[in-house]
Amino acid sequence: MIPKPHRASIVYYVSDIARTEAFYRDTLGIPLQRQEGAEPYWLTGSLDQGLELVFFQLETTRGNTPALIFDVSSEGGIDDIVAALVEKGVTIVTPVSEAPGGWSADFLDPDGFGIGLYQSEDKPRSLKK
Repeated sequence: MIPKPHRASIVYYVSDIARTEAFYRDTLGIPLQRQEGAEPYWLTGSLDQGLELVFFQLETTRGNTPALIFDVSSEGGIDDIVAALVEKGVTIVTPVSEAPGGWSADFLDPDGFGIGLYQSEDKPRSLKK
């Protein structure tokens, strides 16, 4: 059985991180924190309901984001989770890859919607012994 994610984030890939920071912070009033590990930096912010917003500066086609990312960092095991998804016939778009502060992977739901997984680097990639 695949472990249940313990948190979800909405991730945006934006063309101008400073402009995005000003809009979400000054216009919408969402407190944002600058994070290191991506150039020039990336942003995180939380809504009262606990939903996390994440912003990376990256050139991409409009409509590719926002992306829903499930955090599986409570115990780790992202490699095991992706292997279990493959066994269930799920289409893997991006295998487990290095991400800022951890590991990520992307897959498609039955209607073709992209979903991502993220795991912090302080947890083991596999829980199998």
